[in-house]
Amino acid sequence: MSRIYTKPQSPPPAFEDAKNTRQKVRAAGLDPNYWYPAEWSKDLKAGEVKEVVFWKRSIAVFRGEDGQVRAIENRCAHRQLKLTTGHVEGCNLVCPYHGWAYDGEGRVVDIPHSLFGRKFPKFKVPDVPVQERYGIVWFFPGEPENAAKVKLPEIPELEGPNAWSQIPVDGTWSAHHSMIFDNVCDFTHAYLHRKFRPFVDADLLKYETVGDAVYLEYDTKVGDGQFNKLFINRKRVNVDHMKLGYQYPYQWSNTDDQIKHWLFVCPIDERTSRSFFIFFFKQFVIPFTQIGIPKTVMKAFLPAAKQLTVKPLLAEDGVAVEAEQEGWERHWDAPLAELNPVVKAFQDLTIRKWEAYLATQRDPSLSQLSTKPDSKRSSAEPQGSEGETNA
Repeated sequence: MSRIYTKPQSPPPAFEDAKNTRQKVRAAGLDPNYWYPAEWSKDLKAGEVKEVVFWKRSIAVFRGEDGQVRAIENRCAHRQLKLTTGHVEGCNLVCPYHGWAYDGEGRVVDIPHSLFGRKFPKFKVPDVPVQERYGIVWFFPGEPENAAKVKLPEIPELEGPNAWSQIPVDGTWSAHHSMIFDNVCDFTHAYLHRKFRPFVDADLLKYETVGDAVYLEYDTKVGDGQFNKLFINRKRVNVDHMKLGYQYPYQWSNTDDQIKHWLFVCPIDERTSRSFFIFFFKQFVIPFTQIGIPKTVMKAFLPAAKQLTVKPLLAEDGVAVEAEQEGWERHWDAPLAELNPVVKAFQDLTIRKWEAYLATQRDPSLSQLSTKPDSKRSSAEPQGSEGETNA
C-alpha cells in the first residue's frame, strides 16, 4: 500500500541531513577548486568592477586601466564595506568610505588620511586567481595554490584564426545548479521546446561514468525547428545523433563535429545560478542550397539567430528550472519519480565530488587534485607584526 504524501512543513534538508539522492544533490555545492565563469570579457571594461558571488562568497572582479583583470575578496579590511561599491583607480580598487586602496593581491596600498603616528599598516584581504580565455573572465574560488594545477577544458574551435562562429549567451536563474545540469542532459523535456525543436524523438543509446565525467549519446533529430534546419547541410552533417558530457563541473554537446556547445555554471547560492553557454558552429549554409555562408556573413547573421531562437529557447529552460526550484522547496520530501538514468548519473557525480571536497575541509591531507576514480556504468589594528595581516 502506497503511503499518502503530506507536504513537508520544514525547508529542504542540509546536505548532511539529506536522506536520498535528490535531497543530497539539491543541497550540494560545486567544488571551488575549479575555474568558474565570472563575466564575459567584453562586459568588463577597463576601470570597471563587478561583484561575482560563488556559493554566497562575494568577490570583487575588476579590470585596471592597464587592461589586466584582478580579483579580491569583496570587503574592505577596515569596516567591511563591499569594495564593489567603490571604484577603480589606476590598477587599484578604492573603498568609497575612507578611500583605502587595494591592489590585485588584496593588499592595502594607500590610505589617504592620517595614520596617527603609526607605520603604514600591512593589511590584506584574500586575492582570487583569475584568467581570461574563450571570451570569459574566469576565477578560481578554491585554494589559490591549486589554481596552476587545474586546467580549463581545451576547446580549440573557440580560438585562433580558424575559430568557429559562436553564439555566447548567459542567464541568471533562481534554481540550484544541479537542476540546470539535469535539464541539459535529459532530452525527455523536448515537449518544453516543441516550438523551437532543438531536439526531438530522443532515444538514449548509452551512458557511462568515467572518473569525474559522465558521457552519453542520443539518437535524436537535432536542429529540427523551421528556422534552424534551413541553415544546416543535412546531406553532409549527421543531425540524427548527439554526444554529450558532464565533464565536472562543465557540460558539453557535440553533433557530428559540426555543431557544439559548452555550458559553464557559477553557483551563486543554494537557489541561484548563472549559466554561461557558448554555442559554436563549423559552418551554416545558404537556405535551400549547399553553399556555405562566409564567416564575415556568419558574424553578422549569428546575433539575429541569437535573438530569434537561442535566447527564447533558453528562456523556456529558465522558466522551467525556476518552477522546479519552487516545487522542490514546497515538496522536497515527495516520492522520487525519475525515469532517465542519466539524471541520476549526473547527480551521483555531483554528490561524490561535493562529499570529497567536504572531506578535504575536515582533513586537508585528503586533498588530491589528480585523483582518478574508477570507471563505472551504469581587526582594525595590525597584530604586532611587520608581516601582512589578513584582515
